[in-house]
Amino acid sequence: MRHGTRNEMLARLAEAVGSVTRAHPVRVAVDGPPAAGKTTLADELAVVLREHGRDVVRATIDDFLFPRARRYPRGEYSAEGCYDDAHDYGALNRVLLDPLGPGGDRRFQPTVYDSTTDTVLSPPILTAPADAVLVFDGVFLMRPELLDRWDLRVFVSTAPETTVDRAVARERQVSSRADVERRWRERYLPSQQLYLARARPTDHADVVVHNDVPEQPVWESRTR
Repeated sequence: MRHGTRNEMLARLAEAVGSVTRAHPVRVAVDGPPAAGKTTLADELAVVLREHGRDVVRATIDDFLFPRARRYPRGEYSAEGCYDDAHDYGALNRVLLDPLGPGGDRRFQPTVYDSTTDTVLSPPILTAPADAVLVFDGVFLMRPELLDRWDLRVFVSTAPETTVDRAVARERQVSSRADVERRWRERYLPSQQLYLARARPTDHADVVVHNDVPEQPVWESRTR
């Protein structure tokens, strides 16, 4: 277990990425509960990697959601629905993770969905350099459908109540505290409990970052 500054933690993660040697782009998962801080960490890691001269493809699970009409067959607050019905893993593998993986042609699309307009997208196909790094953040990234697609796996861990408080602060301009807490306590937190029980993501993580105090993170490397 290591304690240090934010910059020290990011430097260690960049070193971990640099230690991965592949004939294709290195695919990095930044997994964790909603409001754990994984998007911020992934953004920061991408900056550090670019400063080190790496080409970075930055993408997120939020751009691989099913359209809203298909996303809630069990209701808006269903934890099982959050875990099983929300994300288009087939498209994620097909247009991004497999093209950047072994035997892939490195021709990829970084998104298939626009949450602002709730529309399916088909953006132009891009080509990644062989030595690029995909930094991908999101929930449930170490479930069976995705597990073998990652070359480095980071899990961002935060106490459940901390994520609730962060979500309330983040969404206070658009939702009441009661609405945010209901979504978290009925949908998001129970769906994470399902994920932890079924997929055991920390067993598969190369690095676990404890992010309760972002300015003073604690991290540990795991041997798989």
